[in-house]
Amino acid sequence: MMMRMLWVFVPALIACAAGAQTYPAKPIQLVVPFPAGGGTDILARTVAQRLAPRLGQPVVIDNRPGASGIIGTQLVAKAVPDGYTLVVGVTNTHAINTTFFKKLPYDAQKDFLPVGMVALGPHLLLVNSASPARTLAELVQLVKTQPGIHSFASYGLGSTAHLAGEMLKDRAGIDMTHVPYKGIPPALADLAGGQVTTLFSTTAAAIPLIKSGKLRALAVTSDRRMEGLPDVPTMEEAGMRDAVLSHWYGLFAPAGTPQAVVDRLSAELRGILFTPELRDTFAAHGVVPMPMTPGEFAAFQREEIQRWGRIVRASGATAD
Repeated sequence: MMMRMLWVFVPALIACAAGAQTYPAKPIQLVVPFPAGGGTDILARTVAQRLAPRLGQPVVIDNRPGASGIIGTQLVAKAVPDGYTLVVGVTNTHAINTTFFKKLPYDAQKDFLPVGMVALGPHLLLVNSASPARTLAELVQLVKTQPGIHSFASYGLGSTAHLAGEMLKDRAGIDMTHVPYKGIPPALADLAGGQVTTLFSTTAAAIPLIKSGKLRALAVTSDRRMEGLPDVPTMEEAGMRDAVLSHWYGLFAPAGTPQAVVDRLSAELRGILFTPELRDTFAAHGVVPMPMTPGEFAAFQREEIQRWGRIVRASGATAD
């Protein structure tokens, strides 16, 4: 009996090892659960372009936006775990959603294997360039003197932008209507068009609009000013303490993906993140590369789920 079991087990091991050695043998699909043109999409395309030559296969971006990133993320949770379908997970899809949504069609930990973290960046508090508010204090005063007519946008229910807006309302004692969008690009477009009053945006998609004069940044949610926007104060400098808020990006594979494949992907990802060229590219988008091993990223994700869980519960915001 034991010999028969060994004869079954050994070929399986050989096949698994051979598969890992030949990986990848075809293009890799990288799902972005947000619209094209947003910060997640921009960073994903930057990473895909540099990963492809190291892996010897194309890394194809597949935008699957909707439902606060749930649609695309769920798609990858149910994908064949062979290393050919990955997802760009962010703070809300793989941390906030766990607590924010009462019914989530995937488990952010059990259904995925962390490959590695990509980048970390702050948010920018934005207004339309025609807004009379030129500082955080002026924005608060504007909303207070015109009750009932102001709103803040976000890139989805439970997103970091949503929770940041709720934090601003609570800390400043102001009333604004939350307007969720299916990603950052439409939220930025409506802010530039004057349909909403303000938005906490991730940096990559916002910086070009700030530099073109369509939007104005009132503050940044980091503990220091951004290199690319040195005139924009931190939230603390603008008058609001304890408002440091980061947004992270990482790569995840479906649970069950061979560890050798995950390790290969992780090693190649860390390899590109250490290059000066990519650091410069990310800096232009207001984010910092954050190389991590799969184990380090898994530990970071666990901490983020707990941290954002406390923030969500304190905010009282929730969704079915």
